[in-house]
Amino acid sequence: MKKIICPKCDHPVVFDDSGYPIGQAVVFECEGCRKSFTIRVGEDNIEEVEEDLGHLVVIENCFGFKQTLHLKMGDNIIGRYNKGTEITLPIETKDRSMDRRHCIVNVKRDAFGELTYTIRDNRSVVGTFVMNRILGDRERMLIEDGAIITLGATTLILHTPEKE
Repeated sequence: MKKIICPKCDHPVVFDDSGYPIGQAVVFECEGCRKSFTIRVGEDNIEEVEEDLGHLVVIENCFGFKQTLHLKMGDNIIGRYNKGTEITLPIETKDRSMDRRHCIVNVKRDAFGELTYTIRDNRSVVGTFVMNRILGDRERMLIEDGAIITLGATTLILHTPEKE
């Protein structure tokens, strides 16, 4: 799997490049800004994506469209996209009730090598809800596949990699 960054809005696009020969032009439509752009397979603007650690799906609502945010090992800072704000997983939305650095999802391996996911609020104004329960101040909660997370008026669902 490879990741490229949309030249118009900086939204990451993940794709499988194994079916394309080096040098072939591929056209993409960005999920972030809905603009089309072209890349050539094998160029420097393509990054290797690490192993699948799961992802969060942002549910489409009146503030934004459906988005997929791929998790990385360690802390994943999640919040409303604003150019210049450094966060790991920016959400393209007009939902002003979501902070720019709203919550943190941590991905790590336990003693048995299994992936574990924890979430905590990042001192957001409206709080972070997991399965309709608000997280307390400094509270960390273990989350699993299918967990429903609400940030302001935006809902996300955690999807973990399939176990073999």
